[in-house]
Parts: sequence; structure tokens; C-alpha cells
Amino acid sequence: MSAAPPSPSSYAARHHDQSRLSAAALHAALRHAAWLEMYGPTSWDAHDLWANPVGRRAKAVYYRHRWLGLPLVAPFVLLDTALPATRKLLWHRQRFPIADAHYAMGFFALAQAHDPAWSSRGQQHLAALLDQRCPGEPEHCWGYPFDWQTCFGTWKAGTPLITSTPYAYEAAEAAYATTAEPRYLAIMESIARFAYARIPSTEIAPGVRASAYSPYDSRRVVNASAYRGFLLAAAGSRFAADEWLAEARATLAFVLYSQRPDGSWLYAMDGKDAFVDNLHTCLVLKNLIKAWRVLGDSDLLAAAFRGYASYKSSLLDSAGLPVPFAYSERPTLQRRELYDYAEGINLALLLADVDPEASAIGTALLTEVLRRWVLPDGHFVTRETMCGRNTVPYHRWAQAQMFRALVLVAVRETN
Repeated sequence: MSAAPPSPSSYAARHHDQSRLSAAALHAALRHAAWLEMYGPTSWDAHDLWANPVGRRAKAVYYRHRWLGLPLVAPFVLLDTALPATRKLLWHRQRFPIADAHYAMGFFALAQAHDPAWSSRGQQHLAALLDQRCPGEPEHCWGYPFDWQTCFGTWKAGTPLITSTPYAYEAAEAAYATTAEPRYLAIMESIARFAYARIPSTEIAPGVRASAYSPYDSRRVVNASAYRGFLLAAAGSRFAADEWLAEARATLAFVLYSQRPDGSWLYAMDGKDAFVDNLHTCLVLKNLIKAWRVLGDSDLLAAAFRGYASYKSSLLDSAGLPVPFAYSERPTLQRRELYDYAEGINLALLLADVDPEASAIGTALLTEVLRRWVLPDGHFVTRETMCGRNTVPYHRWAQAQMFRALVLVAVRETN
């Protein structure tokens, strides 16, 4: 016997709950916008303690000689975990392109759905973003404003990164959709030229190309390829550039090629950074879904389904809340990350019309954020660790991402 269909009253109750959550998300986003205006566009960051010269050198030793470097990095890990506010003794607040891109996208979305006056805030952040483009590069591109110590060496501040640059493309796209100013199209086309011509790729199988992180490396990082694949797919479709579309498909093929039997992805496929974490899983998945919506390739959607199933089984706990790692190479003191919540909500919104469980997952994440992560002044808790809660705001990690996620929830209700 088939189950009885849901009653009209149950549909009404569900719609009421969604409307209530959307209103609460909008309220939290507007409070954050007021806090941001007061706090300012610079902030601390998750990498502060590793950006200062002493921390960076300690991390470099640790990457080369783990046991020799452990006593050197341990004090920084403990400070970051137990006394995160001490970073002001070792570093300084900075402005971050990724944060400005997300704030711009959030304000442009508010302008389109609620009040056109928000467009001016979006344009302020976009103008600041354009001012931060990498010096010495002919096309528009972005990196970090600090020296980034990796297991492959030091990337100097201003090194172009394919994991940063696509957000500027989307911010310019949002500006064009809001204002119809042609200059934003020119910026988007310049960004795509950079991604196509300046980011090297390596063929590892017929029709499968792994993208590097920057113009100066040859790493095989999965999320870097996912970012580049989406960006070239979106730009190739908009600007009718067949060569961009071909490179997008080959780059996305590497993401599919790298997917493990359980649906997960290691961070990198070059023998280093062999971990599976919540954040980068979400980043890979959202780029796959966005690329699928442009290209329509069914294999992209199938891989996303497998990846989302892995996310649900290994990166959400029994309460449906995010855990930082499914597999880690080293012990971690983090218990919850704001970034994981923000990207989990974004992912649920992207998948809501194709995965029947996505909306419930997004609702659980959003409810928890509104209940426990929004602080009285309007900014968000940054992370929960074994030592308590870190409330030092990091615009890049992930105040800006959460602001945009809350706006997208609110905008969905009005569309």
C-alpha cells in the first residue's frame, strides 16, 4: 500500500518554517553588515601565526623534519588554540581579496533581492578587491597578502592563486548582473584569460589534465583543478571560447579521475597533503555542481552525488553537524569550523533541487549557526576547539563566507 500524500497543512507548516529561517538568516546578515561597517574591512586571519617570520620558519622546519620541527610549531598551535587573541602580538590585521569578493557578492545579492541601496556597499568591496590584484601580472588575478608556507616551500605574498581568483570572477559577475556596467565583463574576461594561459596544467591520462595552484608550481591539488575547471567552464560559455571549454572539461576530468571509491577526495594527488577534510570536500563539490549547471555533463553530477554521499557519511556527525576531518595526517585540536558551516550551507543550496536530503542538511546547519554562532555584536564565532570558542573575527576564514551564505538563504525565499 502506498503512503498517503502529505497534507496541505504539512506543506504550509514546512513553508512557514522555511520562511521563519530565511527571515532569521536575513536578520543575522543585516546585523553582520552593521558590525562590518563598524569593525572595518581588515581583520585577523587563521594564518596569522604562520605568516610572521618566526612562525613561518618553524613551519618550514616541521615540513622538512617532522619530529625536529614539532617543538618549534607546538607553541604556535597552543597559542592559536587556547589564546587566539595573542596573534596581535605577532602580526597585524590585513585586507583579504577572498573576503572582499564574498562581501561584494553578498551585498549585490541584497541589492537585487531587497534594496538597491546595498549595491554601493558591494561596489566598495569590489573596488577594494580590484585594488588588491596581483602586481606585475597583465591579467586580473589574486593571491594572499601574506607569505604562505607550504610543504613545497614558501609562496610570497601576491603570488596569483587559482583558489582565490575565481571568487573575483563571481564578484564581478554579480556586479554586472546588478549594474549592467560593461567594465565588469571586461574584468571577467581578463580573469578567464589568466586562468587559461597562466595556470599550467599537466596531462596525467588521455583527456585528463591536473591544474597547478599558481603560475609557479606543478602541484596536483584537487580543489585547485575544481576551481579552474568551473571558472573556465563559466567563462568559456559566456564568452563563447571553445578552447576554454575544452580545457575546463579536461581539468574537471582530473577531479573525477581523483575521486576515491568511497566518493571522497584527498586534498592532493602528488604524495603530499593526503587528508580528507570538510572544507575542501565542500569546495570541490560546489565547483563540480556549478560546472555541471554550465556544461550539463552528467558525469559531473554523478561524481557530485557520490561525493555528497561521502560528505554525509563521514563529514557530518550523528546530529548532522560538520566535523573538520574524515581523515587527517596529524592530530587536530579543532572541533567545529565556521568555514565548514558556511560552505555546507552553500552546498545544500546548490544541491537542493537535485538531492532530496540537501535541504534538511542545510536547515540543520543554518539552525545551529543562528542558535550558537551569531554573537551579540553581529559577527560570528570563528571556531570551536578543545579549549573553547575562538571569537576573534577572521574575514577570510570565514566571516565573509557566512555572511554571503546567510544572504543566499534569505534571497532564495524571495525568488
